[in-house]
Amino acid sequence: MAAQSTLRHSAAEEAIAAFIDKYSNLVRTKLRNTSRTTRLLATLSLAISIIAGAAGGRRWWKKRREEREQGRKLVRTNSSLFNKDGSRTIYVPYKDGTSKVVIQNTKPMTFDAHRRLFLNPPRVSGLGDGTVPSAQTKPGLNLAFLHQFLSLMSIMIPRWSSKEAGLLLSHGMFLLLRTYLSLVVARLDGEIVRDLVAGQGKNFIWGLIKWCGLGGFASYTNAMIKFLESKVSIAFRTRLTRYIHDLYLNDNLNYYKLSNLDGGVGQGADQFITQDLTLFCAAAANLYSSLGKPFVDLCVFNYQLYRSLGPLAFMGLTSNYFLTASILRRLSPPFGKLKAVEGRKEGDFRSLHARLIANAEEVAFYGGADMEKQFLNKEFKSLKSWMEGIYMLKIRYNMLEDFVLKYSWSAYGYLLSSLPVFLPAWGGQGGQQEMAQRSGKGGRERGRMKSFITNKRLMLSLADAGGRMMYSIKDLSELAGYTSRVYTLISTLHRVHANAYHLRGQQSELYSLSDVQGTIQKGFDGVRFENVPVVAPSLWPQGGEELLESLSMVIRRGEHLLISGSNGVGKSAIARILAGLWPVYRGLVSRPKDIGQDGIMFLPQRPYLSIGTLRDQVIYPDGHGDMREKRKTEDDLKRILEEARLGYLPDREGGWDTRKEWKDVLSGGEKQRMGFARVLYHEPHYAIIDEGTSAVSSDVEGHLYETCKEKGITLITISTRASLKRYHTFNLILGGGENGDEWEFERIGTEREKLQVEKELQDLRERLAQVETWKARKDEIERELAQVWVDGGDSLNPPPYVESKEDKGEEVEEKGKDVVTMGEETQQVQAEEVDTKEE
Repeated sequence: MAAQSTLRHSAAEEAIAAFIDKYSNLVRTKLRNTSRTTRLLATLSLAISIIAGAAGGRRWWKKRREEREQGRKLVRTNSSLFNKDGSRTIYVPYKDGTSKVVIQNTKPMTFDAHRRLFLNPPRVSGLGDGTVPSAQTKPGLNLAFLHQFLSLMSIMIPRWSSKEAGLLLSHGMFLLLRTYLSLVVARLDGEIVRDLVAGQGKNFIWGLIKWCGLGGFASYTNAMIKFLESKVSIAFRTRLTRYIHDLYLNDNLNYYKLSNLDGGVGQGADQFITQDLTLFCAAAANLYSSLGKPFVDLCVFNYQLYRSLGPLAFMGLTSNYFLTASILRRLSPPFGKLKAVEGRKEGDFRSLHARLIANAEEVAFYGGADMEKQFLNKEFKSLKSWMEGIYMLKIRYNMLEDFVLKYSWSAYGYLLSSLPVFLPAWGGQGGQQEMAQRSGKGGRERGRMKSFITNKRLMLSLADAGGRMMYSIKDLSELAGYTSRVYTLISTLHRVHANAYHLRGQQSELYSLSDVQGTIQKGFDGVRFENVPVVAPSLWPQGGEELLESLSMVIRRGEHLLISGSNGVGKSAIARILAGLWPVYRGLVSRPKDIGQDGIMFLPQRPYLSIGTLRDQVIYPDGHGDMREKRKTEDDLKRILEEARLGYLPDREGGWDTRKEWKDVLSGGEKQRMGFARVLYHEPHYAIIDEGTSAVSSDVEGHLYETCKEKGITLITISTRASLKRYHTFNLILGGGENGDEWEFERIGTEREKLQVEKELQDLRERLAQVETWKARKDEIERELAQVWVDGGDSLNPPPYVESKEDKGEEVEEKGKDVVTMGEETQQVQAEEVDTKEE
């Protein structure tokens, strides 16, 4: 054996050596027949290709390394890159590195093209009647649902060359492959049973081997169908989410107007964008397989059964479909409407929890846990009752559905499978085989067995396809509910984005959102109001509440303005109109452009702290990339925080890259000073400050205002604190008229204001002069109260726990001294204010 093995190895080696010699001789012959120029060119080409490949590989590796480093840095700083085509590149953590994601912005032209689908739908069956928006149509399987679904599909599949279309095509190919495999499995099942009955062991084993191989391929196909369905759902959701975000978060402030002006989706926009959108995309992706594949299966299996069982069976199957569909359609509950209401109730319950989390501290201070629990329990009880009602309806419907689709269809299938046996003339190919095999009893029984098993498998697949088609009626109803919710959100966003509040055929109310006739001008070097009514808008379509009939004023650079007045007269309303949050119903509003070094910046009454690092809090709404473009460094940020009296924050919180829940970490005064730090970072020409120093001490307040003025920032402050007058040039007093609806615009430090201050001082002096009279009256009253009167006009001495007259007198004298001291201090403060105004 060893010798034979050695001989085999030597023979193999000799064969290999002979092959190498033969190949080497062939190469040498070819080279000898090739010219020298050709050999030089080939050598040069090989060297160039090697060098180019090495250089290209080096550049690719270097670019990949730089991209990974850039991705890690952007992830750490919570920043992104803006590309020239308007898209944005973000990096997300992935395994040990980062993954690049490019987000394409929706073009304004796309919004204009889609607006007609959501604001001007065709006038069909509940759509576009001219008075009621189509988004308010009740959900159901009607033409309105078809229009809504196709409108959303135009967003989810924008073109046939898109990624979503490719996924749907791949999904459809696997669905067709699964139908073909079902036919092959049905035939193979019949052959295996036939061979088993006939006792043909070799064919039986071979059939089992083919069955296992086919089963593995079918399992892979089923897994790919589910995988592609999930990919389609994610692709649909990605496309719709980006579309809604671009329409929801833009310069038109739709995210504010959606809940504060329109009211078409109430306060639950988050419910629409998160939960309802997810359910809609999952249902839409499932619809393709729950309707597409069963429809193909019905066509293919019906054709196969028509060939096997004849035309009579085909007519019976067709009539059974229509009968079953009509029964289920007539007795099916309105699942679409029920799901839409359930989604709204889920949103209301979720919003209550979100409201409690957002206001947990205030509720804790008030001790309102019991009341909040009552609200939550009441809303959950309403949701629970509604869902229990849906489940009760589903019990009866599921009983009917199971009996019709499983048992009655199975019995009907046995009846149709018997046609080739009992009525061979009407049994198609099966009947022909039955008549041809009448001579041999054993062969006829085996043929019957094969035909029955094959037809039974086809019947089961057909029943499964028909059942899924019937089940899809319920799925379609639920999809109609989700479609109505998502369509309502997008149509409302389009209405807000286009300011298309006007309803044809209806008389619009005064100061409603369909009665906006004013103009807002951006790019003006100053702040100007010309005959502008200050109106608090109401939810569409009601009219708003007029706060000021007409306001006219002009503020130039360097003319600082203080807006004062009592609560509810419209101080913050002026800032909202100037920012574009509230509409300009009449007149003209002129303002600088948006935030920037030559623009305008607003500090709201409630300080807002975003998610991210400490650096992000200072530079908000800029990102780290914007900060680098402005050539700002962390040393500049440190200097800005020191100017805002927050220089200790980086050391206290652990550095610029620290991430915390800043709204809970910083105190009220620190939050307000962080707002001033943002102003000092952006250095706008104008800053609107709404109660921005209410939680700041007077010395820090003065430092902040003086620092902003030194930077050349024109301040417009909304406040009720009289001490802020010293930092401003003009004062706009609201509600100063006799009716409480007037306004007064005057320069601070005028003769009229001096006379008012002197009048206040005179009033204080007159009150202080009456202190001795008040003291004497107080002693008299206490003496009378200390007496104990008895019958006969006699009096008793005061009880021992009553303070003596001397003690009382000393206490009154001390209180009088305190009052006098307070009056003197007040006079001194007023005198200082007058001196400051005169200067």
